[in-house]
Amino acid sequence: MSASSYRTYRPKDLTELVGQEHIITVLRNEAAADRIAHAYLLYGPRGTGKTTTARILAKIVTCEKRAKDAAFAKKGEPCNECQACLTIDAGQALDVVEIDAASNRGIDEIRNLKENIQTLPSSFSHKVFIIDEAHMLTPQAFNALLKTLEEPPAHVVFILATTEFEKVPATISSRTQRLHFHKLTLQEIVAKLEHIGKIENALSEREALEMIARLADGGLRDAESLFDQIASLKDGQVTVKNVERVVGAVDFNRIVDMSAALITGDRTRALDILYQVHGQGHNLFQFNKDVTEYVRRALSLSLNPSLEQWFAKELAQTELESIKKHAARINEKKHVKLVQDLITAYMQMRYNPFPIVPFEVAIIENTAEAKK
Repeated sequence: MSASSYRTYRPKDLTELVGQEHIITVLRNEAAADRIAHAYLLYGPRGTGKTTTARILAKIVTCEKRAKDAAFAKKGEPCNECQACLTIDAGQALDVVEIDAASNRGIDEIRNLKENIQTLPSSFSHKVFIIDEAHMLTPQAFNALLKTLEEPPAHVVFILATTEFEKVPATISSRTQRLHFHKLTLQEIVAKLEHIGKIENALSEREALEMIARLADGGLRDAESLFDQIASLKDGQVTVKNVERVVGAVDFNRIVDMSAALITGDRTRALDILYQVHGQGHNLFQFNKDVTEYVRRALSLSLNPSLEQWFAKELAQTELESIKKHAARINEKKHVKLVQDLITAYMQMRYNPFPIVPFEVAIIENTAEAKK
């Protein structure tokens, strides 16, 4: 692959966005009705499409075909053919200014931005200012932005993006139209990776793609980056074995085996698995996290079977069936303590020179010695 997948296969219009149908509908309807807001705040977990959506929105605002063709404008999409769309895709648009607030967070940068706002666009119909990681701006910078954000010139559109909505002052968020991005489901991520694999002729195992999606925790960008890394190995195959080699994670079957041993209280089996995983150099932190998630889901499902509809969005069908089987063996009091101890062990592992020890103690305290 000549470029990273998340850049090569970045959506170019709203139709191509993955897993954010509610946002697609809102923006497309606003564009079709020519009611684009003067300021937006895009917020949600990393890698879910916020910056991509901001760039698509910039194209919608400046698209030359939309301005001239009323019938096309009703589609609420950019044409991806005019000079404005092509220039924005190439990252060369002078009238679309992207600011990384993590690096440019002070009041001086915002004052410069305010001066820039007053000048008319050089090439396009509008100027679009995209402020990424907006929560990183200083209080003074936010205050300097307030008035401009409330009443910007007619030729300006602001798009703020953040992973930490709660750190954005209410005085700022109230002056924007807020769009919440949610984590993508496992199935949505796997479908996108399968699409990339077919185009790139990368042989991929379904179980490996599910493993990547699970590790990405709802973020498509992380999944695509990991997919690239694995596909770049010498054999170029995205297999469970190669995923394990690259990230040190273990396959789902090993997670099931450990979870089953903990749920049934089989100390001998649980310790055997722990030392196998440790001896093979796998990531114990991720293993603890995966086992905790498995037991937590089995516990929750045993107490509320209707949660199956939500778990079905996060898990492969084989994974869900396995969890349902173990949910039938849950003892509420016993396994609530197990989950609590696994979480405590995870936190202790992070600051322990021997990370296996807290995990091992949690296993011993929640299992029984084998009968002789």
